[in-house]
Order: sequence, then structure tokens, then C-alpha cells
Amino acid sequence: MSARFGPAGNSESFSKVHKSSLVAPGWIAGLGLDCYEYQCGKGVHVGEETARALGEKARAAGIALSLHAPYFINLANPDPESLEKTIGYITGACRVAQWMGADRVVIHSGALMKRTRRQALDIALTSLRQVIRACDDQGYGEIALCPETMGKINQLGDLEEVLELCTLDERLVPCIDFGHLYARSLGADQGAEVFERMLSRVEEVLGEERASRFHSHFSHIEFTPKGGEKCHRTFADDGGFGPDWSPLAAEVARRGWSPTFICESAGTQAEDALTMKREYTKWLENAE
Repeated sequence: MSARFGPAGNSESFSKVHKSSLVAPGWIAGLGLDCYEYQCGKGVHVGEETARALGEKARAAGIALSLHAPYFINLANPDPESLEKTIGYITGACRVAQWMGADRVVIHSGALMKRTRRQALDIALTSLRQVIRACDDQGYGEIALCPETMGKINQLGDLEEVLELCTLDERLVPCIDFGHLYARSLGADQGAEVFERMLSRVEEVLGEERASRFHSHFSHIEFTPKGGEKCHRTFADDGGFGPDWSPLAAEVARRGWSPTFICESAGTQAEDALTMKREYTKWLENAE
């Protein structure tokens, strides 16, 4: 099994022609891609009929689905009312994912809120245990939750923090956003040596089986010296934004792993996902 590639939401080129996301799976498959991340970042507002119809379209087109839960999830907020809302956001996302047949739900880790990184992570671990319990109680135990590495320095969610969250339960699969890690490291986290070290660390903590099927977001990201992530860019931007995809493609191909890569380029996510797949395929053929 090889890696999968697809867009986060709909490219501008799609939206100019089509008004309904129900057409997206067939359009994506027509490009030669094989996965699609449905976006609920601003809230879960899709109904059951639409979700089930999208799932049927995706299965017919051979498109694997994932879903991005609301952006305002904060596992690191210990306030009981906030935690109750977070649990509701995540279980609501899982409910729609189940209707669609999506097997992964991406969740944000949270903000530090003037706490140390260790304090915030300990709160997030406690919160995530309660999230997992709620998902089990509501019948969503088969859906993989994917804590995401975050791009701003004051957010919880560097690689080590996400990996520690994922040790809580086998259903947890890291969403490694390489653009975010590049931004929060102010451009340091890229290149063959760095990617080899990152993936080896994921394998060390989670074991090869789970590591080999990690979830990922990838795009070029502009950052600021103090804050980290500023905004997503496209592969066509000439501003020198990273990270470079080629060495990561080469390392994944060398390992023979089968992760899911969701491209989050700003408006050209499907086109850039196809560029990613072509580069990866070249390295895969060289590895064989």
C-alpha cells in the first residue's frame, strides 16, 4: 500500500465551476488523487442526508475521507464548561464522520493560555482521556482521532507533545503538519536529515505499524520571527516559503510507509496535492 494524496476542502478551480461538495469526490478522483478532507473548521454544520450522500460519492470514486473538526477546540483549557464544549465539538465531528464513512477526525491540541508547556500538556492529556471516553460511550470508537501539530509557537502541539497525546490510546493517529512544524521552528524543520529524524521519532514512540499510517497536512507556510505561522501559501509562490516537499517524499518512499497527505495550500490544494503525488511516485519507483 502506498501513500494517499488529496486536498483539504475545495480548490478555487473547483469552486469556480461547482457549487456542491457532493461533486468533489468524483472531481478529485478525476485528477488522479485518492483522498479528501472535509472541512468543519468553523463548526459542524452538515446534515445527515448530505453527509451520507457525500460518503456514497466518495466510496464510488475510491476516495478515502477524513474530517477536520472545529478550529476552536482547546484540549488545554481545564475549565469544565470549556471541556464540555470541546467534547461536544469532537463527538459532533465524529457523528458526521461516521455518517460519511470517514475514518479519521483531525483535532487541534489547544493554546498554552499563559501556562508552561508541561502544564498545558498535562491538562490536554486529562481532557483527551475524557474525549475518548465520550466517543466510546456514543459509539464512535472506530474513528481515529488525529491530534495535529500546530504552527504558532504559543500553541500546544509540537511533535513531541502530539506524540505524547497519541500514547493515550491506539486509535490516536498523529496529524503531522510539516508546514506547521517548519513555521514554529522558524524554518529550521525541513530537509532530508530532519524528516528522517522526525519519522524515526514517530516510529520510536508509536511503533512502526501506527507510525507508517500517520495522517499529515502539508503546504508552504509563511511565518513571523516571533509568532511562527502567519499564513498558508501555494507551491507557485516565489517568496521562498517552505518546507520543501521532495526530501519528505523521498523519505516516506524509502520507508515504504502509507500515510495520508492532505494538502492545505491556499486555493490550489488539489493541484498542489497532485504535484506532491507525482514527486512521491518518482521516489517510490526509484526505491523499488
